[in-house]
Amino acid sequence: MRVEELSSYEILEKRESKDINSLCFLCRHKKTGAKVVLISNDDENKVFYAGFRTPPKDSTGAAHILEHSVLCGSKEFPVKDPFVELVKGSLNTFLNAMTYPDKTIYPVASCNDADFQNLMHVYLDAVFYPNIYEKEAVFCQEGWHYELSEEGELSLNGVVYNEMKGAFSSPDDVLEREMMRSLYPHTVYAWESGGDPQVIPELTYEEFLAFHKKYYHPSNCYIYLYGNMDMAEKLMFIDEHYLSAFDEKEIDSSIGEEPAFTQQNRVVREYPLNEEEDEEDNTYLSFNVSVGDSLDKELYVAFQILDYALCSAPGAPLKKKLTDLKVGKDVYSIYENGIRQPYFSIVAKGTSLNKEKLFLDTIKQELERLVREGFDKKALLAGINYYEFKYREADFGSYPKGLMYGLQIMDSWLYDETKPFLHIEALDTFGELKRKVSEGYFEALTDKYLLRNPHTSVVILKPHKGLAAIQEEENKKKLEDILEKMTPEERAQVKDRQELLLQFQETPDSPEDLQKIPLLTRKDLKKEANALVNEERLLGDTRLLYHPVFTNGIGYLRLIFFVKDIPREYFPYIGVLKGCLGLLNTEHYQYGDLFNEMNLVTGGMAAVNNVYANVEDSDRFSVTLELKTKALYENLGKAVELMQEILFTSDFSDTKRLYEILAEGKSRMQAQMISAGHSVAVGRALAGASVSGAVGEVLSGISFYRLISRLETHFEEEKERLTECLAQLARMIFRKENLMVDFVGEEEALKELTEPIGALEERLYACPVQREAYVPELIKRKEGFLTSGQVQYVCRAGNFRKKGLPYHGALRVLKVMLGYEYLWVNVRVKGGAYGCMCGFGRSGDSYFVSYRDPNLEKTLQIYEEAPEAISQFSADERTMTQYVIGAVSDLDVPMNPAAKGLYSLSAYMTGLTQEMLQRERDELLAAEPETMRSLAKQVKAFLNEELLCVVGSAGKIKEAQEKFDVVENLL
Repeated sequence: MRVEELSSYEILEKRESKDINSLCFLCRHKKTGAKVVLISNDDENKVFYAGFRTPPKDSTGAAHILEHSVLCGSKEFPVKDPFVELVKGSLNTFLNAMTYPDKTIYPVASCNDADFQNLMHVYLDAVFYPNIYEKEAVFCQEGWHYELSEEGELSLNGVVYNEMKGAFSSPDDVLEREMMRSLYPHTVYAWESGGDPQVIPELTYEEFLAFHKKYYHPSNCYIYLYGNMDMAEKLMFIDEHYLSAFDEKEIDSSIGEEPAFTQQNRVVREYPLNEEEDEEDNTYLSFNVSVGDSLDKELYVAFQILDYALCSAPGAPLKKKLTDLKVGKDVYSIYENGIRQPYFSIVAKGTSLNKEKLFLDTIKQELERLVREGFDKKALLAGINYYEFKYREADFGSYPKGLMYGLQIMDSWLYDETKPFLHIEALDTFGELKRKVSEGYFEALTDKYLLRNPHTSVVILKPHKGLAAIQEEENKKKLEDILEKMTPEERAQVKDRQELLLQFQETPDSPEDLQKIPLLTRKDLKKEANALVNEERLLGDTRLLYHPVFTNGIGYLRLIFFVKDIPREYFPYIGVLKGCLGLLNTEHYQYGDLFNEMNLVTGGMAAVNNVYANVEDSDRFSVTLELKTKALYENLGKAVELMQEILFTSDFSDTKRLYEILAEGKSRMQAQMISAGHSVAVGRALAGASVSGAVGEVLSGISFYRLISRLETHFEEEKERLTECLAQLARMIFRKENLMVDFVGEEEALKELTEPIGALEERLYACPVQREAYVPELIKRKEGFLTSGQVQYVCRAGNFRKKGLPYHGALRVLKVMLGYEYLWVNVRVKGGAYGCMCGFGRSGDSYFVSYRDPNLEKTLQIYEEAPEAISQFSADERTMTQYVIGAVSDLDVPMNPAAKGLYSLSAYMTGLTQEMLQRERDELLAAEPETMRSLAKQVKAFLNEELLCVVGSAGKIKEAQEKFDVVENLL
């Protein structure tokens, strides 16, 4: 049956979309008014989502807590955590749920037809028939609940509560939240849909249920299907199993607009700094403007280009002006177009309150100058080319293309039910914008929206030393007051609820309920390991690693320089050199012009450092400095010319520019370290497990942050040494004997590279240089790094191969079991952490880590008990199959051409062969309970190294001071 023949749906629009090579339908379910979009094409990576418009009325986080909770059991699938059962035993390529400021979306993706149907079925049941009405414990677990300790202390816990404590610990996140609130104070965007930790405990169970009852109805539902499937069959299933049971209902979920301001809104907020941090130059200043309407198709793209040309690109005029005047150490802009009324913000970070007037005056003067004199047309065209290249390539890394299209569809569909395809068809818009570059269009946009627009705000985020401790004390006092006012009956109720929650968490699902979760069999799994596509060749006199893959006319090129025998005094600066490449003036270009030229000729160019550890011995490794790009085949020659320009003519003597790069790099690294403390903790802990781990830490971890922080703080004393060091490093690294070329593309493209690479070879350094085989020392310490945050990232690490134990393919199965069973249940479900992860490297480097964790010592105890739990592991065939499928799912994520090349390159660099991959896969597929039990030795071995790193709350770390050799501030 065809979609057109379905009687329960009406087709409102049908169109061929050449832009995305798909047949698109906009439909409406007749009985309920549910909105449906179908995008049919030959993509095997199929996507489904059910989305709901969920405007918050306060900051209790009802939408967010509900997003977690509906996935904790439903009518047809009554197990406690169907989401986890699916993650463990599905071939999904994406499985998650997301809360936005005005919507909640439940997407799944899979390349396997049966698996896709199973995922869709479970998710539909979850959103329409969740167990939340029968099980208040779900609300307590995922949202919030009180806990009374044996000592009689009252505390708060809950997964979302702790997640948002982590989110509110990041000043960058707090700033963005305040920017949106400042512009739209009378709309849904004034509230925190994720939940403010101070307000979350005000949400009652009854209000939580009412939120679901109101918004989770087909009449308020947006259903999306994408890929190669029988669309009619899917729609019949959705109707017969779900939609047909409901009637159309009037639901007010409208997203109101903020009337234009008559005068600027000014907001000042504080954020916490540790006692030892410096309040000087730690203020954020932001100027924010409401920009039109999300349904303006041209403006939606045009402001991305304006953002690029005005402030985002290195050397962009407004960014440069503010940086030159030292208004901020990091100046950047944000264009948020995923809400009803998009906004544009200019931010100066690392500044002081007394520079507010200079900040605002400079913005106004520079915008007036650009309107008067005009933008650099090349910068505008570079911005257009950059975004058009991204659009045509549709490479979203590990995220399925269909998922990203689906999310972008919501940028218009949520606000106009007739316009879902508005923003996913953009080629005409890019063409129109190119034409308008010479017509003053972007100058007119600047004048209208940034200069003559009264709907603006200024948001200032000020540091307050010790605020975290003050807030912690206030929260403690608040809980003491609550406890004091509780009657004995109320205290008993808290204890009862606590015990009921624990009972709910510890009661295993019945075998009958588990059987209801649909599951593939091991026979459904591919037996062959993913093929490596590596061919060793020569390109002129240079080693070439070639990956013959169809790339639709785009070549992916890397110049890989092996970093060998670098003396001790130069080695830590390799990361600084990487951070400067492409951002300095060169012989023929100012750095801003260079960046624009790169984006006119290529789809982007960047330098990266990599440490490739040998799969059998992590103390054997290669360090590389790589310059990578992607370009149409006919532009590869020009791309290599630009790479030469960067490698051989970068001006390391420009100390003003060097300082700007360091200051911006330090600022951005700070933000990343606060928001991704788990990565920091893992990197630091593994620096004691292997030499390759130590090298990685020196080049990109806390040690590297300490280096750039010192260089930035003491720049005047350091600049001459830094300049000499970078120039010398370039001469040591960019040499003929160090170069290997890596290329992904078709055979015909290689001829485009022969001559340019030959010219590059001629310029490679050959002068004598100092040589020394420096290797960093292992950091074998138990370390606590203090932040002003309210949660922890707790990591234990080590290396089992150094204890003589082999890598086994079933360690991937163990990772699934621990990540979604032992660690999940104990660290997340019972402990309240937002996440928990583990990893077992082929070279033996391994770790456990928690994410946004309210605990520290309790989590460490759970880690310690893991080997014993694994040695006692037992499972029936169904459960074992689940874990195996989950492990295969991680391995078999669909790869685009660039990913195939990178996968093959990584194998080549680490000594991983096709035979090894097949052996590991065979071991994985054959895993049984006794296999899992035997792996307790590997876990015990890595834990025995006692490598510990915790990043987090100063209070919690100081409480556990005796567990650490070193306690110091992270920043």
